[in-house]
Amino acid sequence: MQIHELKPIYNAKKRKRVGRGGKKGTYSGRGLKGQKSRAGRKMMPMVREIIKRYPKLKGYKARKSENIFAVLNLEILEKRFDKSDIVNPKLLLEKRLIRRIKGRTPYVKILGTGELKKNLIIEGCFVSRVAREKIEKAGGKINDNKASSQKSA
Repeated sequence: MQIHELKPIYNAKKRKRVGRGGKKGTYSGRGLKGQKSRAGRKMMPMVREIIKRYPKLKGYKARKSENIFAVLNLEILEKRFDKSDIVNPKLLLEKRLIRRIKGRTPYVKILGTGELKKNLIIEGCFVSRVAREKIEKAGGKINDNKASSQKSA
């Protein structure tokens, strides 16, 4: 005889399903009032304990930031563009230097890391102060009122 061949000598007793109405009467074998007479969980849920441990922060947090930025450095523009090329978000999408964020073309911020020797024309992008100096030093132009605002990413 092996372990999988063992069987109990008695039949398993069916568990009493309480709270189904029928011949049991009004309280269905649960007694009167109290926690054990009611439906649902008898123990405090563990999830609630975990939630209570998290720090609570004030304010409505579901608002999404409208300013979604894609950040590029000058060294990338130096590699991927030729002399006197126009750089704008549409072209950057086509060259796959940036991606759409939630189906929308993101704002582009150009930062000053790297060297720039080509005279590029920047349109429709935010430009940092250092990047602006390097672009103008290389003989490039920045054509947009967006670029003039010093908005940070």
